[in-house]
Amino acid sequence: MSYLKKPDWLKIRVKADQKIDDVIEILKMFSLHTVCEEAQCPNIYECFSKKTATFLIMGDVCTRNCTFCDVKKGKPVKLNSDEPKMVANAVGALGLKYVVITSVTRDDLPDGGAFHFAECIRSIKGKSPHTKIEVLIPDFKGSFESVSKVVEASPDVVAHNIETIERLYPCVRPLASYKRSLDVLRMVKEIDKNIFTKSGIMVGLGETKDEVKKALEDLRKAECDFVTIGQYLSPSKNHHPVVEFVHPDVFEEYKEFAISIGFKFVMSGPLVRSSYMAENAKDIIENIRKI
Repeated sequence: MSYLKKPDWLKIRVKADQKIDDVIEILKMFSLHTVCEEAQCPNIYECFSKKTATFLIMGDVCTRNCTFCDVKKGKPVKLNSDEPKMVANAVGALGLKYVVITSVTRDDLPDGGAFHFAECIRSIKGKSPHTKIEVLIPDFKGSFESVSKVVEASPDVVAHNIETIERLYPCVRPLASYKRSLDVLRMVKEIDKNIFTKSGIMVGLGETKDEVKKALEDLRKAECDFVTIGQYLSPSKNHHPVVEFVHPDVFEEYKEFAISIGFKFVMSGPLVRSSYMAENAKDIIENIRKI
């Protein structure tokens, strides 16, 4: 496939006065990874300058082989039992009011790392009780028991990304399952109706508008509350190619459709990522819980 030139709406303009040194220093201090760095997120400078980050736990090596992702693949490291405490300390040092915790997929662990997620949640709550916590979890191979471990630690939001439309799963997420990902979101609501659920979709991989809207409908049927829709950007020539750069007007169309079918919070735009401006959901969460 021929190389597609990035349109103007995907060109990131970084202001010279944006400060990211404090965040980088704190991450180094606690020996922590962020998905912002590992996945080459285009919004890293904006988020770091606001002292926000999505923490990547359980190492930086994934056991899956998704063709869109730039996180390293291979044999993961042994879990660090001190990591939950280090994450909580970093959250406190950064003074975060909203934090996102995600991980590589750890199919090598019996529970997929669910207990480790729960320990991170409990550690953050102990250190920063007023901080809202979002966890972006893997599918845990569809294990209800593993999902339960995370949900029972009472995060504010449990996110799990379907990433793409069903037809593209065999080539984009060969070790994952579209149905299983939807089932994970259903499980969260089955265990605790009060926890908000969230998912994310990338576009530009070769999907059609109708397929994106069908995926959004499938997420709502799974009682998903929040959704993000963003442009896929290939990390290298060895990853899945960008088939199309979707125009901002189409992202607006997707946003309007998502709102019309009942999503409570929608972020849709070329540079949107699953955790981008996740803190904007904080007020929505608080307002809904007051009702």
